[in-house]
Amino acid sequence: MFAQRPCNVLGIDPGLTRCGYAVLQVEGNTEVSMRALGVLRTKPEQELSHRLAEIASEIDSLLDEYQPSVVAVERIFFQSNVRTAMSVGQVSGLVLSAAARRGVEVVQYSPNQVKLAITGWGGADKAQVQKMVKQRLKLNSLPKPADAADAAAIALCHIASSPMATKVAELARGKK
Repeated sequence: MFAQRPCNVLGIDPGLTRCGYAVLQVEGNTEVSMRALGVLRTKPEQELSHRLAEIASEIDSLLDEYQPSVVAVERIFFQSNVRTAMSVGQVSGLVLSAAARRGVEVVQYSPNQVKLAITGWGGADKAQVQKMVKQRLKLNSLPKPADAADAAAIALCHIASSPMATKVAELARGKK
């Protein structure tokens, strides 16, 4: 993932009411900085189709503005609340489709993969993830809200999991 020219990674924590996003810029061998962090919000009283259209429009705007090299999305996992799982799946589909239409690579990571990559432990809680995101991005305060922090963690997970990152780390340790 480390590149000679700057490239952007868009991290998405999908959700219908709150969809977290983070744009991280990767430059050189180790420089990672935050370009954008936030939450796309929809109102629960709106029709589902309007909420999805609103999120799709915002995702399109993020893709157009930041032109990421890759979009990293949290993979949905089985939840006891079927309604929540369905809405998260619908938003994930919007994101995957928007990126694919632009020819942007899409990767998905499970919540445990993200936690493991960020904290070193797949069972970490949200506070531990927020603390590590703050530390890794050299932020002055904890990233908030939690959905935005999760999106930053997803993008960081991709950067840490990238084959190029592994190669750079091996070269730094003297392996070929």
